[in-house]
Amino acid sequence: MEELRIREELLHRARRGDRQAREELLARHRHFILSVAAACSRQPLTWSDDAASIALIAFNEAVDSYDEDRGVPFLAFARLVIRSRIADFYRREGRVAAESLEEIAAAGGAAVGQVARERFTEEELLRERREEIERYRKLLAEFGLSFRDLVAAAPKHRDARANLLRVARVLAENRELFRYLMEKKRVPLNELALLTGVPRKTLERGRRYILAVSLILGQPEEFTYLYGHLKYC
Repeated sequence: MEELRIREELLHRARRGDRQAREELLARHRHFILSVAAACSRQPLTWSDDAASIALIAFNEAVDSYDEDRGVPFLAFARLVIRSRIADFYRREGRVAAESLEEIAAAGGAAVGQVARERFTEEELLRERREEIERYRKLLAEFGLSFRDLVAAAPKHRDARANLLRVARVLAENRELFRYLMEKKRVPLNELALLTGVPRKTLERGRRYILAVSLILGQPEEFTYLYGHLKYC
């Protein structure tokens, strides 16, 4: 969970006024910011598009507005702020074509962060979680797995579960192996056995569990809530 640890540390430092930490946090999440903006705009975007710039500003605001005591993952909160900002941008774009990007971004000042916090009701949280779980269900189906399969595949003993979780992390953090997993829809058992020292037979028995967990660990921006849950496993 190294990426999560780094994000939390950078977020903490940025909120305390560390400009370098803020810049690094923004740089590390450029792909996330652009992908959320594109999803909101329902079209591919580049950094030259106004919506992308609005999203970057919104992410920066999310850093200042985030309240970790609410138990909401930071990226989930940032996603909501970006969505709110872009929706507001398109509404204003239709009404005031001559208004500058800076004026649009500044509209409402810090109010957007407050609105985002207020909108983050239990109902909104449940909706976001349901959407994420549905995306995960569809991804599992691409690998021929269902939630019922995962229940049956989960190791009963804590030590066995921790061992397979460690293997899943290795798979998720190795870009070449994770790319192989996503493209071939197969767990690279031989390579994992060499990297982890875990016997291939053990990996074969735990293949479905390793697969299911690595899909989350390898895509923390896509599965924000599920990734946060694994933090405590």
